[in-house]
Amino acid sequence: MADPRPLAGYRLLARLAVPLAGRLLRGAAARRGHQGRLAAPADLAAWARTARDPSRPLVWLHAASVGEGLQAAAVAEALRTSRPDIQLLMTRFSASAERIAGRLPADHVGYLPYDRLTDVTATLDAVRPDAVVFTKVDVWPELATAAARRGSRVGLVAGTVDPGSSRLRWPARAFSAPGYRAIAAAGAVSQDSAERLVQLGVAPGRITVTGDPRVDSALAIVERADAGPRDDRLLVAGSTWREDELVLLEAFAQVRTRHPEARLMLVPHEPDEQAVASIAARAASLALPTPVTWPRTGPLVVVRAMGVLAARYLEGGLAWVGGGFGTRGVHSLLEPAAAAAPIAIGPHDRGVRDAALLASAGALTRLPADAATAALVHWWSEALEDPQAMRERGARARAALAPDREAARRSAELVVGLL
Repeated sequence: MADPRPLAGYRLLARLAVPLAGRLLRGAAARRGHQGRLAAPADLAAWARTARDPSRPLVWLHAASVGEGLQAAAVAEALRTSRPDIQLLMTRFSASAERIAGRLPADHVGYLPYDRLTDVTATLDAVRPDAVVFTKVDVWPELATAAARRGSRVGLVAGTVDPGSSRLRWPARAFSAPGYRAIAAAGAVSQDSAERLVQLGVAPGRITVTGDPRVDSALAIVERADAGPRDDRLLVAGSTWREDELVLLEAFAQVRTRHPEARLMLVPHEPDEQAVASIAARAASLALPTPVTWPRTGPLVVVRAMGVLAARYLEGGLAWVGGGFGTRGVHSLLEPAAAAAPIAIGPHDRGVRDAALLASAGALTRLPADAATAALVHWWSEALEDPQAMRERGARARAALAPDREAARRSAELVVGLL
């Protein structure tokens, strides 16, 4: 019999944490997400009363945020193709995923309820899923174990456990283990992640290496993107934070002394007024051209629109992906790789699989922590002086994704096997 203590401790933590979160969360998006999770049991029950068809199997597919949402979307599209009879409910945890909600191929899209026993019980009573499927590593113990007790099959797609994942350490590992033990079938992105899923509690015989379905999503987004002509002089820096922008702008100022033709496009992860003002102030202090807002063009461009980053990567000869400074972790590398752009990142990628994959292909440059600006100036100048070499690196980036093609189809087959 499984040890009930981790789940009992987790339930106590959940009961205490949710009211506390409401008082501590800062920022409109964080508060909106909190309210969405509180309202989720009622929202999902209302949908079920009017739209749940008991004659059709229902798959509940959960993806925490934007990156996981794109992985789940690729699987959902493959499910729609292979099993159009399935009803599909998709949930998110983060408010940032609201911006892709309208593009998800689901019967209903909403917030995930908080993982408290009362919320989970009420939602499962209303929705009655045949399968509950989590994406990447975001397995919620109460939902997973409660669903399994009711006879719903529990699955995982795009299973990814990076070496530095906090879930591998105590206390997260102890609290989350019951949820992972409830998984009936898991698709891992790689053999390394498969082995780490076993450490988290998934039974070894229930794991298959299916690849990363976000590769299919990234390739499809890039192939559909409405992009202008590629400019080898342009570095497109996506999902940047202030730490990225300070290094990029300083390097840009230095590169322009030898290469005045160089251009920089910044796509902040949170493109609010404060971020834009900070970029403009730093640019002015470095005597750089005044930034203009995309779709206007100039030497220094800031993109405030949401959902256009993949197409922007297609327009640049070089790509930077933010998040590699500090503790946030690097953002998605797949879109610039799909766009065949050579990539540079900050020093802290937290061991993510995509960074290792692209670095081994010679398509990704990781800057050293103690000399990031100088290293970026060298890489950027080299690219401007030999654009053909950079095009070849970009081609290697796209080629590195080839083994994961069709991962969405393989993941969908795993989900169908749960029904």
